[in-house]
Amino acid sequence: MALFVIASCQLMIVLDITIVNIALPHIQSSLDFSTTSLSWVVSAYTLTFGGLLLLGGRFGDILGRRRVFIFGVLLFGLASLLGGLAQSSWQLLAARALQGVGGAIASPTALALITTNFREGPERNRAFGVFAAVSAGGGAIGLLAGGVLVEWLNWRWVFFVNVPIALLIAFATPRVIRESERHPGHFDLAGAFTSTLGMVSLVYGFIRASQDGWRDPLTICAFLAAVVLLSVFIFVERRSRQPITPLHMFADRNRAGTYGIMLFLAAAMFGMFFFLTLFVQNVLDFSPLEAGLAFLPVSAVIAVGAGFTSQLLPRYGPKPFMVTGALLAAAGLSWLTLTDVDSTYLGSILGPMLVFSLGMGMQFVSLTLMALSNVRTAESGAASGLLNATQQVGGSLGLSILVTVFGTASRHEAEVQVPQFLAQATPLQRALFERTGQLPDPWGDQVLASGVSSAFITAAAFTLVAAVIALVAIQVRPSDLERLKGTHAPDAEDARAN
Repeated sequence: MALFVIASCQLMIVLDITIVNIALPHIQSSLDFSTTSLSWVVSAYTLTFGGLLLLGGRFGDILGRRRVFIFGVLLFGLASLLGGLAQSSWQLLAARALQGVGGAIASPTALALITTNFREGPERNRAFGVFAAVSAGGGAIGLLAGGVLVEWLNWRWVFFVNVPIALLIAFATPRVIRESERHPGHFDLAGAFTSTLGMVSLVYGFIRASQDGWRDPLTICAFLAAVVLLSVFIFVERRSRQPITPLHMFADRNRAGTYGIMLFLAAAMFGMFFFLTLFVQNVLDFSPLEAGLAFLPVSAVIAVGAGFTSQLLPRYGPKPFMVTGALLAAAGLSWLTLTDVDSTYLGSILGPMLVFSLGMGMQFVSLTLMALSNVRTAESGAASGLLNATQQVGGSLGLSILVTVFGTASRHEAEVQVPQFLAQATPLQRALFERTGQLPDPWGDQVLASGVSSAFITAAAFTLVAAVIALVAIQVRPSDLERLKGTHAPDAEDARAN
């Protein structure tokens, strides 16, 4: 029962990204988001989740993991309720940010609770295996659940569904999970909040630029604020007794390269899912359930790629898989740049998605291993937690850059399509266009497809940068390869931030 409660919490948090992704087109039309501002529905969650993840793990260590776990779960449930009730875009974005805070508190403590409730050895290892399986399968479950909920009910239920789950978890936790021992420590609140706010400012600057241009005063102020906040963050971390981000982790070239690769790969991956979700529902007219089913092969191929990579890693080491995986991801995204209004799922979408997914499956195992390579046991939790945080923050930042590219390309395409539309429009269509500024189909589809294709060009460039980093920065010594042949059971520190 303890494992069931812990795994249920992780499933709720993991599936939240994919379950919401399927609902994005319906959220957009219901709350009047523009396509560029819609990216905040994803970024508001991932920025707070990634930015506060290590702080959430520290809360559990110092205050007691069970009570912090319950608080995080209830906060996540409350934020989900507020998201489902949202009547305007800002209300939904505030709820998504609060969801990220709840997830950042609950997720690391959920994994760490395994170490305090299961005996070291086979029992604990089986518990970690179940936890990992839930984490891996959560995305696929979210795709199906999102499609069913949006199609049979409405988009608000992708949030409401979390509320009863969170309440049941909070009710069951004190009855089946033991409290952990408290450890003295220091909360690096200044580091956590300056880094999170700095990244929020940076993401806002890119999204603002996509809508109002690079010379807009608020765009410039956002980038200046990001520079100041992130500079303060580095200053704080260098002077802190217990920094939330140990900067010396970046001194090792293999580990620093690993974080850089994850940053660029996550940027490409978040963008691919965001834009393809809009494309298959808005251009290909897929229903939400059809869209969820359309993305299921991605999860399956990632699992296949991760499976054979884990078997071959001890023999060949991680570098060949990191380089090859990044190149496969680049090939898939380059193929997706050919997407246009005449594309079909089987002819133009499925193939490149599978190539991209195979590359990402090869990467995930390799990156996790390299993040923990040559790390002292006491710092393994921080090393793996930094990799997770890098994925969330890199995805948010990359998505904002891709949205900027999308917005610029869409505006240019609209300048071409508007005269063609006006030459054929009826008086009613003209009046509607003047009132809303939105082009009807097929002109609107052409604008969307052009923007999506341009975004994929930039996403492919991200993965090529990741391949170059893997080729140049990763240097695996023979001793590292010997270590890969052994087994390593995660300990409490591994668990805390994984």
